[in-house]
Amino acid sequence: MASDNVKRIPGPEILSEEAVSYKPLEGKTVLLGITGGIAAYKAADYSRKIRALGARVIPVMTDHATEFLSPITFAALTGEKVYTDLFCIEGAENIPHIELAKSADLFLVLPATANIIGKAANGLADDFFSTLLLAFSGPVLFSPSMNPAMYAHPATQKNTERLKTLGYRVIEPGKGETACGDPGQGRLAEWPVVKEAILKATTLQTLKGMNVLVSAGPTREYLDPVRYISNRSSGLMGYAVARVAVRRGAKVTLVSGPVSLPPPPEIKLYPVETAHEMGNTISRLSQEADVIIMTAAVADYAPAAKADQKIKKDTPELHLDLVRTNDILSQLVKSRKGRQIIVGF
Repeated sequence: MASDNVKRIPGPEILSEEAVSYKPLEGKTVLLGITGGIAAYKAADYSRKIRALGARVIPVMTDHATEFLSPITFAALTGEKVYTDLFCIEGAENIPHIELAKSADLFLVLPATANIIGKAANGLADDFFSTLLLAFSGPVLFSPSMNPAMYAHPATQKNTERLKTLGYRVIEPGKGETACGDPGQGRLAEWPVVKEAILKATTLQTLKGMNVLVSAGPTREYLDPVRYISNRSSGLMGYAVARVAVRRGAKVTLVSGPVSLPPPPEIKLYPVETAHEMGNTISRLSQEADVIIMTAAVADYAPAAKADQKIKKDTPELHLDLVRTNDILSQLVKSRKGRQIIVGF
């Protein structure tokens, strides 16, 4: 293998979320900033999930956030003191907003209201939360949650873009029905999206600037419009590889056969069905790829011809003529360009 960029992917990163030993945030400290929005109740659940990934979670709440959930809730869930008051006498000699800023690896603002987005975009610091945010020099993630009209407002959009120019990262809110019943974009991002954003922000960007092409899943080779030959591939390995490549900073393209897995965040997905479709798609996309990782379970054989209608069961036996499909991996190797890395399974 010509490059360490692929070889260094550690095994535990591609295990399922259910793996008990999966602790990618072991030794990390995450500041969880909760602001005054209805989605604050989800922050309680997310705090447990972040801890389950191995991190120490220190809650920081605005005054408005405490109107939705008590600090006691987060203290119980995280096992940590909850910080709310800039002028608290207890521990004042340590200057908590400075000490916390120096000790943490990540600041996650969730939910991020229009108010905190506006304050952060303009450098305002008038309470413990915003003062800590201004003092923190590590990666900061904002996860907005608000009414769709508020999120779409030009002021909010301008402030959100301003955050990005300041180096902050914004997790796009989801679309759908919000707490007030209005449809649109403004829902707090779901846990899988937030999780990947956290892991990317705390992972060395060893693949930054690289284009990674991944194949995953099975193919279906049709006998007729309703029957096909396939295999038991779930696509889990390919999707996990794509997810880890994104965490490491790569621009990832995923060519996937039919699977039941949701696509990882921040990837470009090309769904295909047959070996022929997968081969053509990968061949086209391979020209721009620095790394190609072939995990798909591509059928070796396909029916010589596909019936136009469902084959009727009017004979005691059915004989099928199968022909070899193209060897996609072999063709990629023959047409490999420059220092392109190709990994096959």
